[in-house]
Amino acid sequence: MKALQFPLTRITLWFVFGILFSAYFSINPKLIFFLVAGSLTASLLTLYFSNKDFKQKVYFGISTYILAFIIGITTQIVHTDSFQKDNYIHQITNDSEVHLVEVVLRQKLKSSVLNDRYIAFVKRIDSKESSGKILVNFHKIKANNQLQIGANFQIKGAVFKHKSPINPDQFDYGKYLTNKSVLSQMYADSYEIKIGKTIDKDIWYYSDFLRNNILSNLQKSKFSTNELNVVAALILGQQQDISPDILRDYQFAGAIHILSVSGLHVGFILLFITFLLKPLPKNKLGNTIRLLTIISSLWGFAILAGLSPSVVRSVTMFSFVAFGMFLKRSTNIYHTLMVSILLILLFEPSFLFDVGFQLSYVALFFIFWLQPLLASLWVPKNKVANYFWEILTVSFAAQIGAFPLSIYYFHQFPGLFFVTNVIIIPFLSVIMALGVFVMVFAAFDYVPQFPAKVLEWSIYLLNKIINWVASFEQFIIKDISFNWQLLLTLYFLIVIVIIWFKKPSFKKLSFVFIALLFFQTAYFATRWNNQQQREWIVFNVKKSTLITERIGEGVTAFCNDSIQKEVENNPTLKSYLVANFSAITASKKLQNLYFFKGKKILIIDSLGVYQKEIKPDIILLVQSPKLNLERLFQTFKPEIIVADASNYKTYIKSWKATCRKEKIPFHATGEKGFFRLK
Repeated sequence: MKALQFPLTRITLWFVFGILFSAYFSINPKLIFFLVAGSLTASLLTLYFSNKDFKQKVYFGISTYILAFIIGITTQIVHTDSFQKDNYIHQITNDSEVHLVEVVLRQKLKSSVLNDRYIAFVKRIDSKESSGKILVNFHKIKANNQLQIGANFQIKGAVFKHKSPINPDQFDYGKYLTNKSVLSQMYADSYEIKIGKTIDKDIWYYSDFLRNNILSNLQKSKFSTNELNVVAALILGQQQDISPDILRDYQFAGAIHILSVSGLHVGFILLFITFLLKPLPKNKLGNTIRLLTIISSLWGFAILAGLSPSVVRSVTMFSFVAFGMFLKRSTNIYHTLMVSILLILLFEPSFLFDVGFQLSYVALFFIFWLQPLLASLWVPKNKVANYFWEILTVSFAAQIGAFPLSIYYFHQFPGLFFVTNVIIIPFLSVIMALGVFVMVFAAFDYVPQFPAKVLEWSIYLLNKIINWVASFEQFIIKDISFNWQLLLTLYFLIVIVIIWFKKPSFKKLSFVFIALLFFQTAYFATRWNNQQQREWIVFNVKKSTLITERIGEGVTAFCNDSIQKEVENNPTLKSYLVANFSAITASKKLQNLYFFKGKKILIIDSLGVYQKEIKPDIILLVQSPKLNLERLFQTFKPEIIVADASNYKTYIKSWKATCRKEKIPFHATGEKGFFRLK
């Protein structure tokens, strides 16, 4: 691959490896700065000697890559909030303590059923100046119109650190927030809330104010709610208010990427602005005005869209493209990609762990690398056919690149993605141009009625097309089991196959077979490893009891009547099945006694009946049995007491106190998560 021959590419890759190394391994912050000084000195020395001796150039290259790796580690450490001494997290010892936290609202998230959710920046905690991000949940009944970006609040209540998932193989939302430097959350419900008189009017405030002004003016013009929410996502990057049904349709149709502002949208905006600036003279002054207008417009759009990772990445990349146009040079697209990655991650390394960021760059790389090869397979003579063929090849190149990551994160694949893109992309260019035009006027408190209505009808038609494509659910492949070993080996196979297709040779073909062997080995090793596993799990399901016994890839589910009929569609269980390449082989009613790997497990339900001669190793309490644990312990001496989420919280609290008194371990799934025997 020629892209890997570029020094900048290698430097960027080593820099990325440094960020990953720092994220997954514990590094002493004090040590790393000595490593930076040492690697920088080594790099400068090898640079000096490389001018006198050709062999020294190899050492200079190696020292440069080591320096990039160390800088990657340093960047991650510097941007890790938990390493900052003034971060509020250092003052949080447990979840029961009440703190007085002063925050300023920074970003609105998608609301839950009960709460409006905001990312806030901590100013003070218990009157001590602090820093760091926190997730604040405002109860909707008590929320009011003063919940705006830049507003200051004093919130009195507990600060909760993120917990691990309460069920196996669930999405770890706490880890997701931590990667975004949001280290804890608060619930502003029964706590005392005091609204500050001042509003921090920074870039986030003006960005939110402008967005709200635009959307408010469109609402006043009687723009339909569903269509307005889609416009807000397409152009303003705000997906918070889109209905779940519309989101589901876009996911199933393989068009969810158009609701997240990315390179496609920024590219349309660049073309639109370039078209508007055509009358400017092509002299030095005209080109300078053109460049400044394009750059300021792109970054103005990025601020308006909330500076999300995908927007920042796209605007950064197209800014370099604009500079290339100004200098009248054909910019090397791989250099542009590498420079944008390097600059973005230098300022915000957490973007590397953003799924959208990863998918965007992988898709872009494959578009530039693979699409010319696909386009050369057939060259239509008709311009219209050639236009749609270009769209189709771009779509296939992007999907081939994003396919492994998509099924790794989402475990599903939309089979009709190519139909969606062929229909939608030409339509989207019109919507984007019309949308930008209408919103520019709406920002100045004027909504041109005819263009606004055309935009509304266009969005309505777009939603109908997406809904029609999504209705063919038989083409949506769901619940695909996929792990990181398969992810890496599949990417290796795809890259080697493309290299072979570009310039076929027997040597390259042999590497294709080697890559295929690696992928097959990863697949069969995963299957073999799963076949050797046996585990017994008590899940945390609210007001219900769910137990599974997995032997290899077969799972037997034991549950109460309330969930037995639909146990196969239970989302909690489904994520576990997909992660472990397994399936339900049987569904049975709960029993009172189980045996697993020499352990005797007694289940006591609401009847509170049990046989005294059983002598269990583990006791599982379900459905709030009325029993005296102290009397129970006179008969049995179990290794541990387990209580699932079907029990009353008051009962669990009492049982916990009794177990502590009798020095018997107690595991409540609502507090500690699922219980597993292996």
